[in-house]
Amino acid sequence: MGFNWKSAGCAGIVSLSVAFGATVASAAEIYVPNLSYRTGPFAATGIPLMNGQRDYVAMLNARDGGVGGAKLVFDECETGYNTNKGVECYEKTKSKAVVTQPWSTGITLQVLPRTNVDKIPILAPGYGFSPMSDGEVFAWAFNPPSSYWDGASMILNYISDGDLANLKGKKVALLHLDHPYGKEPIPLIEKLAEENGFEFLPIPVGLKEMQNQSAQWLQIRRERPDYVVMWGWGAMNAGAITEAVKTRYPMDQFVGIWWSGYDGDLKLVGEKGKGYKTISWNVPGSYPVLDEIKQHVVDPGDSLIENPEDMDSIFYQRGVVISMILVEGIKAAQKHFGTAEIDAAQLRWGLENLNITDEVLAELGMAGMTVPFATSCDNHTGHGGGWMLEWDGAAFVPVSEKLSPDRAAIEPLEAAKAAEYAESNAPWPGRSEVPCE
Repeated sequence: MGFNWKSAGCAGIVSLSVAFGATVASAAEIYVPNLSYRTGPFAATGIPLMNGQRDYVAMLNARDGGVGGAKLVFDECETGYNTNKGVECYEKTKSKAVVTQPWSTGITLQVLPRTNVDKIPILAPGYGFSPMSDGEVFAWAFNPPSSYWDGASMILNYISDGDLANLKGKKVALLHLDHPYGKEPIPLIEKLAEENGFEFLPIPVGLKEMQNQSAQWLQIRRERPDYVVMWGWGAMNAGAITEAVKTRYPMDQFVGIWWSGYDGDLKLVGEKGKGYKTISWNVPGSYPVLDEIKQHVVDPGDSLIENPEDMDSIFYQRGVVISMILVEGIKAAQKHFGTAEIDAAQLRWGLENLNITDEVLAELGMAGMTVPFATSCDNHTGHGGGWMLEWDGAAFVPVSEKLSPDRAAIEPLEAAKAAEYAESNAPWPGRSEVPCE
């Protein structure tokens, strides 16, 4: 079944339900909603991510009849990246859902208390509130394979050649979206700056300034930071990269978090963007899983992508990885509980017992596509690390071995902020029903 998104209309909350073959009676179904944003200021980056997520699920339904005997019902509720609409979508989808995928740090923070009451796991791969890693406090929230604080740590370790002492006396600017997402790394970078003697300069970009950052780049020219770290999204990234080229900021001193590493943004400047880097927990390339998606979804016309080349995008492939993480949690729960049609509480167990090894990735046709990681009752992230990618003028290519975050530096802050959150939202249940061993 095909679907023309452009003719579907985008006003308000749009539900895009894809059961793929639901006309045939299924013994079991698992409802996996996605709070998507194919509209609004972040649509250009949201669309490839959502397409990748959707197509991986579609491939499993078409090729295998679903997962473990259950058809996956993938449903999109359109938020436009708006927090209020995101909360509406959560409420609209929660009654049948085994998971919620908020797709915004702001939405994640708003639904976080609700999921404790509703007992529905949040799956926020590579985004959300970094202390959600603490499974004792955040019993229903997951952000594998690496958190924002993991990403900030890896970026600083990379630019300091593995020793933050090398940054002493230097200035690191954080060009960030003035939004909960963009503010996420600030507590950790502030801590590390104080401990290691470098100057930290946060430079916020308002939602209305994303495409006109002249004031921010005037400040960068005046302050002359040794490095600019970008925590941007959507139109902000393209605006920043264009301004960096225009002002001749050294691109090899410009590094982004994984959501600031979209190949579509760099293609706007092409060769002039050479040297720009991004930390990433997925590496774009040709993988067997993509051949399966092309055969079972794209070629039959069941994908929303405009042409097969869209599958090469780093964000499309990241969407594939994200749905893989969800599906592996479903598989683990099905196996453990001996049922195809798992519920939300059983999926939580599955997400707490992920073991994505190199061998598992090879079996899935995804060897080298993402980082191996494992979760547990008290570790809801896995902290798998990532790679530094560099724009070579035409594509992102790896320029490092797999990097790991400095967990010794992060964990005390993680524990303190988790406890602070629980106290400010008291009575916060945490994992009161079954504490981690």
